[in-house]
Amino acid sequence: MAGIHDVTEDAILNLLFRAVTWSGYASAVGSETNIGIALHTADPGDAGNASTSEITTGAYAGYTRVNVARSTGGWSASSGGSISPAANIDFPAGTGGTGATATNWSTSSSSGSPPTGAAAILWSGAISPSIVCGNGVTPRLTTATTITLT
Repeated sequence: MAGIHDVTEDAILNLLFRAVTWSGYASAVGSETNIGIALHTADPGDAGNASTSEITTGAYAGYTRVNVARSTGGWSASSGGSISPAANIDFPAGTGGTGATATNWSTSSSSGSPPTGAAAILWSGAISPSIVCGNGVTPRLTTATTITLT
């Protein structure tokens, strides 16, 4: 069975998330300087976008997507086809709302500051354990959060 070799997986992830040129194949030059991160109350699915089942400000007052630098400082070097944020990703502290549970997260275009809209998702995944958001809660994705290309 054919598959993507680890060296290729790491090169693709480093190119997309860390803006590291893939020598001989692709330049890291591009207009995206950040990766937008969103929280979701359900899996947005393969056909979804960054707005699909995204947590709402009514359920988590104070919520906004956050940007992580598309750089070697924003993401750790890919290894074995997996990449992680270089530092914890903290969302704004909740200032009220009816409460919502973040079960999934996604990466997308960083258009806007903070990023908004129906941007195409690059990767998404489950949050374990889920994060119950609400007044006084600061949702956090840790450096143990991984994106895997297999």
